[in-house]
Amino acid sequence: MVVGILQFELAIDHARSLKEKRRVVASLKDRLHREQMVSVAEVDAHDVYNQARLGVAVASSPVAQCQRVLDHVLTKIRQHRDCVLNDHAIEILTGE
Repeated sequence: MVVGILQFELAIDHARSLKEKRRVVASLKDRLHREQMVSVAEVDAHDVYNQARLGVAVASSPVAQCQRVLDHVLTKIRQHRDCVLNDHAIEILTGE
């Protein structure tokens, strides 16, 4: 089994409240889950209204498939019109 983990930070420059931030984050989480079949959660910066830190997890069999899914997720994040990708890190875990 292979597990891929993507952590990323977003800038949500137009957000002026936590409510606006939650709208953007919820929209992105729902879209990634629906289109890429990954698990998505906000993992940090909960109280900062113009920044979000999220994590994505995907389980797969071949490493290449896992990497491909996470690459597609990054593409979707970069295309999202309401936020800007600041930083990201990918980790692939393999087990027997």
